[in-house]
Amino acid sequence: MKPAQIANLAAVSLVTLIFLCLAWELWLAPLRPGGSWLLIKAFPLLAPLPGVLRARRYTFQWSSMLILAYFTEGVVRAMSERGTSAVLAVIETVLTLIFFAAAIAFARLTRPSLHMNTAER
Repeated sequence: MKPAQIANLAAVSLVTLIFLCLAWELWLAPLRPGGSWLLIKAFPLLAPLPGVLRARRYTFQWSSMLILAYFTEGVVRAMSERGTSAVLAVIETVLTLIFFAAAIAFARLTRPSLHMNTAER
């Protein structure tokens, strides 16, 4: 895959994860009827969104660390909850894995060449 395709895959998975987090805590399976304040967990995902949409390498690097918190939440909730919440947690886990793999691949494919002289950088 080309870096642009990988960046698009990462962007789609990130946007989908944001919508999943919001829908999960507002309508699909909130902790309390009528919605939950846990929806604020989607807000940190908005921070890397502009850089991911612009395919900025540095954003992919640091957001690959941020996404691990969502991976952890997905795994824990998939194991500890039942019903709709467990299914949503599995979907969250898959989306985080897609984003993480795409972010690492993008950062690796767009790194400066190791064969360039320091004067050329």
